[in-house]
Amino acid sequence: MSNLKTTYLVVGGGIAGVTCVETLAILHPEESLIIITASSLVKNVSNVSFYAKTIVKFDVNETEASSLQRIHPNLKIVYDSLKHVDTENQLAITDQGVVIQYDVMCLCTGGIPRLISESSKCSRILGIRDTESVKEFQARLKSGRRMVIVGNGGIASEIVHATSGIQKVWVIRDDYISSTFIDPGAAEFFQNTFNSDETVDKSKNTILQRHVFTEEDIIVSLNKDLKSAALGPDWYRKLEGIKNDSGVQELEIIYKVEVKSVVENDGEDYPLKVELTNEKTIYCDFLISATGVEPAVNFTWDKEPKKGSDGGLAVNENQETSIKNIFAAGDVACAAWKHAPHWFQLRLWTQARQMAGMAAKAMHGRITNEEVLQDFCFELFTHCTSLFGYRVVLLGKYNGQGLGNDYEILLRTTPKLEYIKFVLQNGRLQGAILIGETDLEEMCENLILDQLDLSPFGDDILNPDIDIDDYFD
Repeated sequence: MSNLKTTYLVVGGGIAGVTCVETLAILHPEESLIIITASSLVKNVSNVSFYAKTIVKFDVNETEASSLQRIHPNLKIVYDSLKHVDTENQLAITDQGVVIQYDVMCLCTGGIPRLISESSKCSRILGIRDTESVKEFQARLKSGRRMVIVGNGGIASEIVHATSGIQKVWVIRDDYISSTFIDPGAAEFFQNTFNSDETVDKSKNTILQRHVFTEEDIIVSLNKDLKSAALGPDWYRKLEGIKNDSGVQELEIIYKVEVKSVVENDGEDYPLKVELTNEKTIYCDFLISATGVEPAVNFTWDKEPKKGSDGGLAVNENQETSIKNIFAAGDVACAAWKHAPHWFQLRLWTQARQMAGMAAKAMHGRITNEEVLQDFCFELFTHCTSLFGYRVVLLGKYNGQGLGNDYEILLRTTPKLEYIKFVLQNGRLQGAILIGETDLEEMCENLILDQLDLSPFGDDILNPDIDIDDYFD
């Protein structure tokens, strides 16, 4: 058994862990730092682009953990997993018996993919949670003829978009695709791009609609959890599948259903038999489970910290847990502080990076006895990603989350080009969905943060013939 001592200890080699290490390397390069990672490959961020003050787009890559030592000469890497935390004596013990005494520690152990129950006994059920893993699946599925994708978030959407040359059956329990990020209208926008090869005449007027919603409308809407605009219960039936040149249906989407059972079907044409709750049976080569994650708190304590309702470690505005000198960031953390009006937690790489940067600043402040204020990024929920080849920017309460009895929706959409949704309450912008190259990111960010009264502009806020940016320069 070896014994180590360090000022800063970071557990986890994902986005949160690496971001915490990189931030500490800038803030306190002369102090000792240890990272515990179970893999020699860690996640890092590259190609960072700012569309506005809080809207950041970046790529996630895998790199050798040893490369981190170039940015922090005092960094030591322990290739192991955390087994036990002795909070009384501030000791972290690994599976291999390494004992590390720390001054402050940040837990960035991430999340565990929430797989369907049969996955433990079936090698043909593949769990995935990283979008770059789509490429790995493409390689593994080269010999496949049909796969089933279970899940309706960004990962499942990327798999559907990124794979080709194989039949895909997309099983979702919602009324529309990609419900984690978008509303039914945006889902229809994407599905129209699946079905149509027609070119878009950009000179034609775009569609401009205003809808006013009340609590009663929300109750019967398609998106009950996120309280989104209802477009009618049958619109999604227009999509029956996509056919390739050979006439074979490449994509079939099955709505409002879950997996009932998965059975290996050895000796048959397709080796996997998937039964759904609507009594339909699908035969396939692989099943991909992309149904979200659970906080990975898979180690023991001498004293359990407080946990949030989702099982994550409850943290305050400085990312500190209920146990002094132990911080947490990323998927393992539950944001338990009083949130800003336009921010909420959603387990995304964007927030893992933000939380880890905040944790590093707070850890540094603890060691140097400096006051630390919460980062400005927690004033506004933002997420920038790509879905089906389009840039997608989500801002604030983009699906009307928690807005109460009434709010308004402004929509502007041009098929195969852009989809813009504004969520307004009392004439003030509360959230937005921007799909495509809209160039409205910075304006929307400012309008949400400043809470300007937009009532005098009416529907002209999204009139394509008016450059609304001119009003707010």
